[in-house]
Formats: sequence, C-alpha cells, structure tokens
Amino acid sequence: MLAWTKNAQEPGGLALADVPDPTPRPDELLVRVDAFAPNPGDLAALPSLSDGAIPGWDGSGVVIEAAADGLGPQAGDRVVFLSLAARGWAERRAVPHTMTASAPHDVSPERLATLPVPATSALRAVRRLGSVLGRRMLIVGATGAVGRVAVQLAARSGAHVVAVARDERQHEELRRLGAHEVHGTTEAVEGRVHGAIDLIGGDELVRAYSLLAPGGTAIALGHAAGADEHFPYGAFVADPATADRSITSFFLGSEPGLPEEMAYLAADRDLDVGPLDIRPWTEVADWVASGGARTSGRPVFRIAHDD
Repeated sequence: MLAWTKNAQEPGGLALADVPDPTPRPDELLVRVDAFAPNPGDLAALPSLSDGAIPGWDGSGVVIEAAADGLGPQAGDRVVFLSLAARGWAERRAVPHTMTASAPHDVSPERLATLPVPATSALRAVRRLGSVLGRRMLIVGATGAVGRVAVQLAARSGAHVVAVARDERQHEELRRLGAHEVHGTTEAVEGRVHGAIDLIGGDELVRAYSLLAPGGTAIALGHAAGADEHFPYGAFVADPATADRSITSFFLGSEPGLPEEMAYLAADRDLDVGPLDIRPWTEVADWVASGGARTSGRPVFRIAHDD
C-alpha cells in the first residue's frame, strides 16, 4: 500500500512510499482510509518522527476486516477513528476498536475526517465543566477546529458563551454559532466565568484562570501560542472571591468511552464544522512544505482508491 512516510530529505519532510500493509492485533480493525484532516499536533510531531514513520492520528474510512475479538464495527461499516499510534496518512491502517466508531454512510468522508480529535476533544472539555446551564463559559481560541465545536456544544448546553478570537472578521460567525459575547483577547473580558476552555496557552491561559469564579475550572487544551505560562505571585492564594479554582487537562487518546462520543458527533448533522478545503492526498507534502496554511477552509485530504 501507499503511505506518506517521514523522509527528511524530501519537501515537507515526507515521501509517498510503498510500505507493507498493517497487520491488525486481535483488538484492531483493518480500515481503508478515505480522508484525513491534519491536526496541529500532527504537524508538531513531524520533526521528531524517525525516518520511515507514518504520521497521522485520525480520519475516516470503511472497515475492511473486523477485529478478530468480534468487538467494534464490522466489515463494510463507515467509521471515524483515532489512535495513540500514528500511521493515519496511509491507504490502510489498523485501529483499536476502542478508538473507532460507526458513522452514517450518507455523511461525506471529508466531513467525518474533521471530527475525531477536534470535535471529541471539544465534547470532552465541555462535559468536564459539569452543568453549564445559565453559567458563563469562556472559550479562548474559538475559531480553531476545537473551539468552533466547543462554542456550539456549550451554547446547546445552555451556557452563556464568551468567545475569544483575535481575528475580528470571524466574530460575527462565532455569534451565529452561539456565542453571546465575542472579544479579541481575554483582557477585554469583564466579569467572572464558571469555566474556561483554553486552546492558546501562554498569557491567555494565565488570564483565563484569573477570570474564574470560585469553584471554577480552566481546561488547558491547546498551546497554539507556543509560549510558557508565567503566573504572577499570589495567583494561587485563595480568598472568598477566588477559592477552589483549578486548572486541568486531559489526553484524548487515553480517555474511556470514545466510540460512543465519536458516534454521537458523526451522526450530528447540525454540527457546523466550517468550510473545508478538500484536496487530493498526493498534495500533503507540498501543503506541509508551505507551512500548513489554511486558505479557503480546513484542509482535508481525500484518498482515491482503485476499488
């Protein structure tokens, strides 16, 4: 089969190579990969991969062979998937059934490919904050793939959504998705919040924590700023207005119950994933070499199979 493999001598550090088909373990499905949408983490991991390694966490496709243990989706099922091990940018891959979910056949593989990591991360984060009905919820980095879904899920859950996004051209779109307030930075946010989901890190996470009401939680879910967090002296000294606040995080790949949540998201036709920039998968290396820029929408790469 063909797969994109790490090759430091090639443009983008990738080469499309002929590699052996995967051999599934008893708890793994063999999946024909139809589409994948690279995540920031995929790109960040590329430099550390050894030559010959296949990158890519998640995507969508069709089950070729069910898992030998009899669990999970069956042959012919359309699925979404993710995996702790990479190897997603390939024509076929083996995936644990604990990280695979059946999806409707009438939903495009390109749309489905955008869901596993970003949308499931957003769903997990919103649920981590408990009941948000009638409560102010801050989402920092709201125009990214995770933030966009988090805004919608929080609004559906009854939260007063406070979205933060630097690009003012996207503010009206965030209001359409359900945000009640939209600001360019956390510095512009007034009033306390019950919870915060931060996709940026650095100073934005520090300020998000400072906005928490007593008992509030900030979830550190991204680090797009690429900067350290420096909390000022006294940031963690509690008084009646700042008691019982916390910062937490989670690693999606080790979370339980992923198939149920991915199946829910795959079947949710009202979820707005935004515009997609669909390209043939043969363009992956050129896209990575150009810096992985987004132009008309989120890049999704479609694999054309002969069968």
